[in-house]
Amino acid sequence: MEELFKNIKIKPKDKELYKTAFSHSSYVNEHKVKSDYERLEFLGDAVLDLVVADYLYTNHKESEGEMTKVRANYVCENANYRYATDLGLQKYILVGHGETKDGEPVKKAIVADIFEALMGAIYIDQGYATARNVILNIVVPYIENPNITFFSDYKSSLQEYVQTEQKSIEYVIINEEGPAHNKTFTVNAIIDNIVFGTGVGSSKKEAEQEAAKVALEKLAVK
Repeated sequence: MEELFKNIKIKPKDKELYKTAFSHSSYVNEHKVKSDYERLEFLGDAVLDLVVADYLYTNHKESEGEMTKVRANYVCENANYRYATDLGLQKYILVGHGETKDGEPVKKAIVADIFEALMGAIYIDQGYATARNVILNIVVPYIENPNITFFSDYKSSLQEYVQTEQKSIEYVIINEEGPAHNKTFTVNAIIDNIVFGTGVGSSKKEAEQEAAKVALEKLAVK
């Protein structure tokens, strides 16, 4: 990991903490290791959210609603996956044999989670000021590049259509599978009792967004 530490310009005090940040629960279970990355991911998500929100408040003049949309674009699974990939985090991730077969890439959701876990580890090991600098150095170039978009709020767009047409919409989970740490959800977007879209994702929100996207595509055809 020395190359990574050099790349993000930190000198780690507790290297075991960073190993934890890269350890998936499947690896922990197989190797009887003490902790996986999930607690660090929880913390890192909050730190990332705060740093990006602070940056937008300080440097942009949008309304609260607009800033919320911008933040959602740069603090989401797609964005975290891109940050992690560009940093080359995949080569450090530790997963069990049951999680991925030889030669197969680690799942996108895990790679995105690892990025947040790494940010959580930096926060604990180096403090908020360093974690803030690392996050800004990684994320700001994407925010300031108008050609990069990670997230589209399809649910809001569909909701606007539904309100205009005076229709009703609901999202219904039709399937939920996988272990607690790695579930997959399937959701239907239902407008006036008719299924317009079905989405699959690693979270309910992601599946709902995908279902809304499919619904919008169908409605655009009509």
